[in-house]
Amino acid sequence: MSDTLPDWLSKALGKAAGDLRPGHGKIVAAKLGGEGLIGKGGFTLSSAAFDAGGELDPCFTADEEDAVAPPLEWNAPPPGTQELVLVVEDADFQTGEPFCHWLVWGLPGQKGKILEGETPPRVGKNAFGNSEWLLPDPPTGDNSHDYVFQLFALDLPLTLMPGANREELAAAMEGHVMGLAIVTATYAREEGGDYDWEDGDDED
Repeated sequence: MSDTLPDWLSKALGKAAGDLRPGHGKIVAAKLGGEGLIGKGGFTLSSAAFDAGGELDPCFTADEEDAVAPPLEWNAPPPGTQELVLVVEDADFQTGEPFCHWLVWGLPGQKGKILEGETPPRVGKNAFGNSEWLLPDPPTGDNSHDYVFQLFALDLPLTLMPGANREELAAAMEGHVMGLAIVTATYAREEGGDYDWEDGDDED
């Protein structure tokens, strides 16, 4: 799988070619991004809660009560950006397809941030059909999962109403991405905290 993915994607994910997995090639950025878009104009995404490629603290996952979404911040997107869209996906879900944790849009096209636990103005449906941050909850015994935070700079404001799903959001963004910033966090589930995701209580 790794040899079919573009170099820009592996670099954006901070991965060597041999470390790429099938799900990495199916995230939204793989479809809508490109070498000329990643980090365009110095556009970057980061978090005070984790280093790029570093581990999420349990306080942002299903392993702790009262867990919330991590804080994020970004610098100025490319000139002409009308709106920013955030997509967070687990590239290592059991099915091999990315598992959607958070869809956020309506963010101003400028330097900004999302505070820890903040509820953004427009949030779409995660993989469980809920409009919220879906707490990372990989199966016990799995290797660390990659949670890919993708921030898209668009050349127009979206007209989507809150509650749209991943496919609807990606379709609305297609052809309008003018910049992309990515940061990845990892997480492996602690012993004794597994849920039954098939029953809708767990995510992945």
